[in-house]
Amino acid sequence: MDDQDFEAHLLDALKPWLPSGRVWIAFSGGLDSTVLLHAMVALAARQRLPEVRAIHVHHGLQAVADAWVEHCQTVCLALGVELCVRRVRVDPGSSLERAAREARYGAFQALLGPGELLLQAQHQDDQAETILYRLLRGAGVRGLAAMPASRPLAAGRLVRPLLGVPRAVLQAYAERHGLNWVEDPSNTDTRLARNFLRQEILPRLRRHWPQAPAVLARAAAQQAEAQVLLQELAELDLQSCRMGPPLDWLDFPCLDLDALRQLSSARQRNLLRHWLADFGRLPDSRHWRGWEALRDAAVDASPRWRLDGGELRRHGRRLVWLESLWCAAWAGQEQPWAALQKPLPLPANGTVWFEGAAPAGRLSIAYRQGGEILDRPGRGRRDLKRLLQEAGIPEFIRPRLPLLLREGQVIAIANVLDCAGHGKLRWRPPCTHSPGQTG
Repeated sequence: MDDQDFEAHLLDALKPWLPSGRVWIAFSGGLDSTVLLHAMVALAARQRLPEVRAIHVHHGLQAVADAWVEHCQTVCLALGVELCVRRVRVDPGSSLERAAREARYGAFQALLGPGELLLQAQHQDDQAETILYRLLRGAGVRGLAAMPASRPLAAGRLVRPLLGVPRAVLQAYAERHGLNWVEDPSNTDTRLARNFLRQEILPRLRRHWPQAPAVLARAAAQQAEAQVLLQELAELDLQSCRMGPPLDWLDFPCLDLDALRQLSSARQRNLLRHWLADFGRLPDSRHWRGWEALRDAAVDASPRWRLDGGELRRHGRRLVWLESLWCAAWAGQEQPWAALQKPLPLPANGTVWFEGAAPAGRLSIAYRQGGEILDRPGRGRRDLKRLLQEAGIPEFIRPRLPLLLREGQVIAIANVLDCAGHGKLRWRPPCTHSPGQTG
């Protein structure tokens, strides 16, 4: 692929997203991003393109990280490109690679303005490596789609215009133009899974199947297409399974469990993967027995399926998603409430306020402990547990439901039972999921 063909490929890959307010190049200083930056500058000299800038993320994980910054500054100065350097903190954890990636993308998201593009230089060999890595980790269709050619990112869009280009083409381009780049010493450490695939496995595959990277990249594209079809099917199924929350003041995402049971097991899992993607990390294949146990449990059971970031529960014919805040054990402390004319914030439990004439006496907000009895004028004594059952309050909400006490006696239940002869206790529960995700 000569320079003209290379630039034509680059322009064709970018055409759907141009013009843009600005084009950023994720510039590490390595071979791939150096070629992409150089080619974009050459293309901008012959085509009407938006302003091209570069961003270098300084992770501070290598002793030579400061030298990389200097190298990137030198390259950008020679090309007449403005360079933005972002220093990030990488939180230690079980996976340093993942933590570095999250920090890097955090910097990208903070940088991108509306309509701007971030170009990354992953190529065909990177795509082949990714699909092999995910295949060996047991990924499904979504994971085997590997890296998308483009996707939304913050207010802008991430684009990978070189995914169809072999690394050898980039190497040849760099040598033709006498480009200089840096090498990450950690790339030679084959104890790391990706490096092992890159250094040991892919070269062996090429010796037997020279087109192996292209074939694997094509397989990733086919998986991406299959994933689109699965998402479209999930959206169709979601239309028939959407359901509002059990009470209008509970903003919980819900599905109709009866409608969900009418689908095949494969379509149930497909719909749940699609639905749960907004709420947390998806379960792997080993954990789907939890869904079957919840789905098939007896009517009077209280099953739960614990997932990363929360859990699924049942309430009548509803399947309810509860974020982790609602799943923790609750032992809320009693809070004095001297001024009912002002809303009272509750620690990790939203806010209460009172509508109407305030009752006299020492007032406080407390929570159910068990065995509470309410005296109702003209209606006798009522058991709190029975009142909550009759009101349809989900079992998992009852421990957090604020109670209004006067001199230690329950006189009102938030959103459920008014204070006789006075007013209403209102409660806005903590909202922990993003707007638009309900149902």
